[in-house]
Amino acid sequence: MEIEDPRILPEPLAYAEPPASPPSAPSARLAELPLTDASVLTSPAMLTVEGLNLFYGSKQALFDVDLKVAKNTVMSFIGPSGCGKSTLLRCLNRMNDLIDGVRIEGKVSIGDSNIYEPGVDVISLRKRTGMVFQKSNPFPKSIYENVAYGLRIQGVRDRGILDEAVETSLQSAGLWDEVKDRLKESALGMSGGQQQRLCIARALAVDPEVLLMDEPCSALDPIATSRIEELIFELKKKFTIVIVTHNMQQAARVSDFTAFFWLGKLIESGLTEKMFTNPRERTTEDYITGRFG
Repeated sequence: MEIEDPRILPEPLAYAEPPASPPSAPSARLAELPLTDASVLTSPAMLTVEGLNLFYGSKQALFDVDLKVAKNTVMSFIGPSGCGKSTLLRCLNRMNDLIDGVRIEGKVSIGDSNIYEPGVDVISLRKRTGMVFQKSNPFPKSIYENVAYGLRIQGVRDRGILDEAVETSLQSAGLWDEVKDRLKESALGMSGGQQQRLCIARALAVDPEVLLMDEPCSALDPIATSRIEELIFELKKKFTIVIVTHNMQQAARVSDFTAFFWLGKLIESGLTEKMFTNPRERTTEDYITGRFG
């Protein structure tokens, strides 16, 4: 599993107000804001982050983050490079445990379970929180074995169960019709967009509750990106999705909620429509309208 080196954040600086400029309308720069179903406003929390601080050695990368992600919704993390988006994403399935020198304070819960309590089975946790990385990382195996991999390492050997899981996962990832006749071929021969959807299918095969996506479209062309975004709309019917993106238009298109980070701090979070049309914080508006970032 590929894990990018953590970005060490600069020391927090006082925010410098940009030169005065006429009021802008963020919505004018962002087309097709999502039509969020009103039901998301009453959805129970699937993920809850409380007072989270994270340190790489003596350097603090996240500062007192409090955040809730509602069940069966899409939450986008936005902000400039190095602001802590991917670091927080990795906190949600304890992937930062794999990095030397990391220290975490605070609480992260899936449902009612604190995932940082002593004795938590991290392997079982990562089954509940599937991860899709920025760069597609199919294994040098067949398409079938890529999807079946998670089930096999859990001890599943029944061919019927594996066949059903592979087909269901590939269908959920919108890939079945494209690959059903070449399941035994190497996954490395697929296109970039297909490889990313295969990685999504591999994450779905173990039936997670949460799907974490770290810039899943950054290396894809517009057509492949559109297919991933359409897929996200379908997947949120069953899963809770958290996506890190640098693309403001993508955040506006795919997410019900958005959280804006700057220098390791959560500046603002809320409904995507409101965030992009009437943000509470001046810093948020300046970032969304391109005054910095």
